[in-house]
Amino acid sequence: MPGESGILSFGAYLPRLRLQRKSVAAANAWFNPALKALARGERAMANWDEDAITMGVEAARDCLAGFDRRSIGALCLASTTHPFDERQNAGVMATALNFGSALRSTDVGGSLRAGTSALMAAFDAAAVRTSLVVAGERRNARAASAQEMHYGDGAAALLVGSGEPVARLLGAHSETVDFVHQFRARDRSHDYVWEERWVRDEGYLKIVPTAIVGALKAAGVGAATIAHFCLPCTLPRVTPAIAKRAGIPEAAVRDNLSAVCGDTGAAHPLVMLVSALEQARPGDRILLAAFGEGCDALVFEATGALAGFSPRRGVKTSLARRKEETRYEKYLAFNGLLAIERGMRAEVDKATPLSVLYRNRNMIEGLVGGCCRQCGTIQYPRGRYCVNPDCNALDSQDDQPFADLDGSVLSYTADALTYSPDPPAYYGMVQFAGGGRMMADFTDIDDGRVDVGMPMRMVFRIKDADLARGFVRYFWKAAPA
Repeated sequence: MPGESGILSFGAYLPRLRLQRKSVAAANAWFNPALKALARGERAMANWDEDAITMGVEAARDCLAGFDRRSIGALCLASTTHPFDERQNAGVMATALNFGSALRSTDVGGSLRAGTSALMAAFDAAAVRTSLVVAGERRNARAASAQEMHYGDGAAALLVGSGEPVARLLGAHSETVDFVHQFRARDRSHDYVWEERWVRDEGYLKIVPTAIVGALKAAGVGAATIAHFCLPCTLPRVTPAIAKRAGIPEAAVRDNLSAVCGDTGAAHPLVMLVSALEQARPGDRILLAAFGEGCDALVFEATGALAGFSPRRGVKTSLARRKEETRYEKYLAFNGLLAIERGMRAEVDKATPLSVLYRNRNMIEGLVGGCCRQCGTIQYPRGRYCVNPDCNALDSQDDQPFADLDGSVLSYTADALTYSPDPPAYYGMVQFAGGGRMMADFTDIDDGRVDVGMPMRMVFRIKDADLARGFVRYFWKAAPA
């Protein structure tokens, strides 16, 4: 592949719901009044139908705008909250993104460094293949815990390969140290966190500086030349202290976004990197560090191509597109921390015929319909006959992806009788630009604000879950554009 290796594109996704920390503290004041000290700002809160895969798909779509997906040779999904232990999560993403089967796909997990480790591996292969690195996280925390206040949900994506990069990698270094500051065993749902002062003094302040020195040496640059220093850390004053020890300018220390979205775990180093790239100028050097059982440190330099890079939704727009959420009980219910009586209408066997899912995977998970070669009519689902009454051609359908087509509400219903985790259940007919329509569930609807003609976009979400067998079904829904 011609050109220079580096980051070709970037994107991000943060859920629009923002849980107010003061609501969390107020609800738990009777039990843990110390939470009041953390009751500032807000955290990104995933909707009930979002997880690491669906948020990763949105970040990937943002990153890939304007790029030929056929050029991508590898896809990696990094997370510590993969929905599946034994079904490749990146494979679900690949189908949703219509990548095709000639693809190297990988899940990376087990550490909060998973995102940066995947990014470093992509750079190792950048001269051979173009890789899409995605990190997504939906972290669970116990009610009334400090982690519940610190954590947030979100995803970021970076396209790495040869071409016209917006940033090049100057050097990287990794320290692998089995320093356990938090862990989650296989049979547990929540993290166990060790004492804060120990983590600060023996972990961050000793391990991270060593990795930074190694990365700067590998890059052949001085600490004073760093314009953006990204280190996800919710412990107060730790990042500025590390910067001072390393000789990094105080002005280079970037906001960790804790007050506006929370710590998105393995995704957060990439979220902060995307945020830095959004504000960087050509020639700026970015130092990214990720702590967890050691430390990864990477030094980047923004190129002249960044100045002409077309704007993405990214972190900036995702943060601006927010809806304040003060109902702590809603957060508990969405995250399975509060058992709600769902009623008899929810008592339906939701077994998924895996053979049917496989045969129709492109239609279901890829939202691929058909386009008639004879008359150009597009339709969903694809059929043997063209739906145009003036055509009705037989077996004339070519693949037509619908996921990125603009749509609008043709008709809708708000159903308060059927079971929904977030009632009422909105659904209706979506009319696509250029023709084609489909009946779809709606999501992210604000307090009944939906009407005929309302612009909509398709988003990859959880359709429902088979709780008896532990299987999650995905499909595309319509959300306000």
